[in-house]
Amino acid sequence: MISLKEWMELVDYRITEGSTYGWQCYGANVYSLDSWDGEQDGASFSIIFDNKTQAVYEVQAHDYKNERAYRRINPDYLEAYTAEATQRNSWMSQAWDEVEYCDLETDDDWYEKAEAIINNEDYDTRVQVPVDFSDTELLQYMKMAHDMDITFNEFVEHALVKALEDHKLGKFIEDYPQDLG
Repeated sequence: MISLKEWMELVDYRITEGSTYGWQCYGANVYSLDSWDGEQDGASFSIIFDNKTQAVYEVQAHDYKNERAYRRINPDYLEAYTAEATQRNSWMSQAWDEVEYCDLETDDDWYEKAEAIINNEDYDTRVQVPVDFSDTELLQYMKMAHDMDITFNEFVEHALVKALEDHKLGKFIEDYPQDLG
């Protein structure tokens, strides 16, 4: 998870607000810090952490110019967050107005997007998804990518997009274990 130190360095130690976090899902000693650049079409960043242990529960990056919001919730606390949001009948994914959070799977993805937002640079809006393959699977998939004359990353992206499309159609990976194309 992104550390408090990494977040502070990202925002150049510019804190514009802070308050006790209002929900109970992360525990009793939870605090939120915000860093806003002061521009309506600018950016802001938030971190929610334990003010005793310094454990980070959540980080947020808000890109007001492009109307995008990114969030990384510590996976160890996602279930507790989801339970409290459900109990509160809260819009778990709403960042502001009609903008929903894009929940990110990796710290690197959040940090790359946040760094680009803070520097007012273009950035990749796709979500990085961690994948784990055995050595045998990795070799097999690399050969398949080679046969298709595409990079391994393109191959994995293609496979993930296909799996998501098939899932929307009610097909599941168990229905076609050998068919990745």
